[in-house]
Amino acid sequence: MSQKSGPAVAWKTEPDEHDYPAAASYLSLIASAAVVSMLVAGLQAAPLAEFKAKDVLRAACLPLLPADNVHVAADLAKVKDGKALSPVLMVRGDIATGVPLQIADGYHRVCASHHLDENTSIPCHIVDHP
Repeated sequence: MSQKSGPAVAWKTEPDEHDYPAAASYLSLIASAAVVSMLVAGLQAAPLAEFKAKDVLRAACLPLLPADNVHVAADLAKVKDGKALSPVLMVRGDIATGVPLQIADGYHRVCASHHLDENTSIPCHIVDHP
């Protein structure tokens, strides 16, 4: 059942510039510097795509963070105030090898959106792992 507890989420058309270094920082924990550079360049060039919040969390094998998580709460407050959220940056998983989707930047935004409505369309830039 879809949860509805607040206003619709407004989204920016492009990620904030600081989202790319944040994505690189996360990705550097799971990939080499050369791979991170390729992935971030790919994210910057990727077209905008959309996926439902519930599907993003399932594909990433990540739990829904609680609404009172400090970062989720901050994003929920932005939505309530009518501020647009930045699109999410993701690296596609691989079903054949069991590698989950990686949310390189935007996990809290996905969770906040899911709390408002699990069917919220999440705009994102997504790339395949090389």
